Amino acid sequence: MTTWIVKIDDAPGDGPRLAVKDAIDVAGLPTTAGSRAVAERAEPAAADAPVVASARAQGARIVGKANLTEFCLGADGVNPWSGTPVNPLDPSRVPGGSSSGSAVAVASGEADVAFGTDTAGSVRIPAACCGIASLKTTHGRVPLDGVYPLSPTLDTVGPLGRDVAAVVTGMRLIEPGFAPDAYDPGMTVGRLRVPNVDPAIDAAVDDALRRLGPITDETCEHFQDAALANGVFVGEEAYARNGGLLGDPSRISERMYRRLRVLKEAAAGKRPWAEQLQKTVRAEFDALLDRHGVLALPVLAGVAPEPPGGDDDLLLTMLTGPVNVAGLPAFALPVPLPGSHLPASVQLIGPAGGEERLCAVAAALEAALA
Repeated sequence: MTTWIVKIDDAPGDGPRLAVKDAIDVAGLPTTAGSRAVAERAEPAAADAPVVASARAQGARIVGKANLTEFCLGADGVNPWSGTPVNPLDPSRVPGGSSSGSAVAVASGEADVAFGTDTAGSVRIPAACCGIASLKTTHGRVPLDGVYPLSPTLDTVGPLGRDVAAVVTGMRLIEPGFAPDAYDPGMTVGRLRVPNVDPAIDAAVDDALRRLGPITDETCEHFQDAALANGVFVGEEAYARNGGLLGDPSRISERMYRRLRVLKEAAAGKRPWAEQLQKTVRAEFDALLDRHGVLALPVLAGVAPEPPGGDDDLLLTMLTGPVNVAGLPAFALPVPLPGSHLPASVQLIGPAGGEERLCAVAAALEAALA
């Protein structure tokens, strides 16, 4: 099945069933990063990554290593080498990426919780496409040892689950003792307004948020610039990691062979600008979060798309990548989209280290929508 790189059918015990993105080491299994070129060189991991070791110590049953976009470098979940996981909400739509198999394993009921990585939206986008919940963690909160890097400046590990409770379970597997804050009904929500969002998506997100109380419109001056800065960091660092594999194009998909080169060229000379922009947008987010308990905007500007052509999938990161640049945590939660068989998804952004707050707000929103 294309949901998995390796499926384990006889995981012992009675703990939560955990799917692990195949960019995260599981002892005894090679980590392929969804790439034939990597897989042919990979040795079985000598040890679990710390996040997997923590989960295993708490009784989690690892049910497999989940499929992903090649090198973690794509937002649609499409992978011509290992196959593309099927979106259980609509097989004609992409599952989202790069943590595609992690989202599909949860959405299809093959796992109770999954671990994924998020560098530009890679746990939030597939959660939005598949109608589940996920949490992108604060940069630096969760150790990245034993995780195949895409862009260490931005990389994070976070859980995906069918609902908020499952995401909390995932965080508890990563951090024993993790618990959401008590929800503060007097907390204000800053509604980030950004261009080029489908009006129906904006309306669905607004309707959901208003069930918690009033929302206040806000803007972030450098939000769109931060999406471009995300591309600079990813372009430079992804090539540094994977450029050495380009010597044999037959072992890399045509799209990734081109993408690694194009992103490297686009990033050339722009690192100082991106680093300055990172400080600027973080300060803007922090100022907004001084006024509001959380910020909110959609995860995607539309519903899960049909398989795109060329590099169109990179546009899926325009609302998520800026949060990685700022280094802040963000929760993705599905919300109803009237007239559609697919949901919208709201992205709740909190202060650095604010995962406990985000889980509380997400749980309150989920209950209000029930």
